[in-house]
Amino acid sequence: MKKLPIHFFYEETHFKAKSVGALRNWIHQSILAEDQTLQELNFIFCSDDYLLKMNQQYLNHDTFTDVITFDHSEQNKAIYGDIFISIDRIKENAKAFNNSFILELNRVMIHGTLHLLGYKDKKPADKSKMTEKENEYLAQRQF
Repeated sequence: MKKLPIHFFYEETHFKAKSVGALRNWIHQSILAEDQTLQELNFIFCSDDYLLKMNQQYLNHDTFTDVITFDHSEQNKAIYGDIFISIDRIKENAKAFNNSFILELNRVMIHGTLHLLGYKDKKPADKSKMTEKENEYLAQRQF
């Protein structure tokens, strides 16, 4: 069986993803459920400082964030992108929201993926729809 083109990279963090095969399958099934195809998807796990620099450089935001998604897709409905995730933010948010680290990490992973699938979260109605989709796909995740 061919390995799915979902890759995991690490910058300035000691974190290493576990059960990457299951993560790949879950993300891929979520993409297929949205009637889209997967070209390539890169998850880059990093530190707060690393992601802050990216936020400043590429988005002109001077704030910490948990996730930044870059869409490189050139074809409609063919997912190709990079999702940068701050492990420091995930740990902090898990405590703040009284969630497990794994649940929070998976939520942010599917959140970034949903952005690539065309979902937005700036307006309240869009944010509500995205949260609904996050919950739908999290419910399908085998922990």
